[in-house]
Amino acid sequence: MSSEALVRAESLIRTVPDYPEPGVLFRDITPLLADAAALRAVIHAMAAPFDGSFDVVAGVEARGFLLAGAVAMQAGVGLVPIRKSGKLPLPAASVDYDLEYGTATIEAHDDIAAGTRVLLVDDVLATGGTLVAARELVEVLGGVVVGTAVLMELTALGGRGVVGDVHAVFTA
Repeated sequence: MSSEALVRAESLIRTVPDYPEPGVLFRDITPLLADAAALRAVIHAMAAPFDGSFDVVAGVEARGFLLAGAVAMQAGVGLVPIRKSGKLPLPAASVDYDLEYGTATIEAHDDIAAGTRVLLVDDVLATGGTLVAARELVEVLGGVVVGTAVLMELTALGGRGVVGDVHAVFTA
């Protein structure tokens, strides 16, 4: 994809102050998702560094599902949803973690065979707690995380220092 397409895609991301609580700058990606060319460009950019290195994509609820599903379709692999607590009928494992504005728990079914190569996908890397928990969850289930891709990294929040190597299409 051209850098021009990515510049246009980035311009579609809105910053919403004080959501979901005062002091938080929420990155609204819905305009980007609604634009087919922009969505195509970012999905290609998210997946390209990992081409051929993963067997399944694990997407983190909720906006990570949207991106992960598209990455999985492009790559011709399956999708494993990583859900918020209480959303799955038969969770096989769960992990608690800290958010930049609270705490949470994520869960997954046992849909990852031992040794499966997994690409983690989420929308935003902020403080890193969600992606660290998602990696731990995949590993508890027997998967091997081969990479992590996010649409946007919020560099001021230091998540990369917690998560480690992350491919971010955009930084803010």
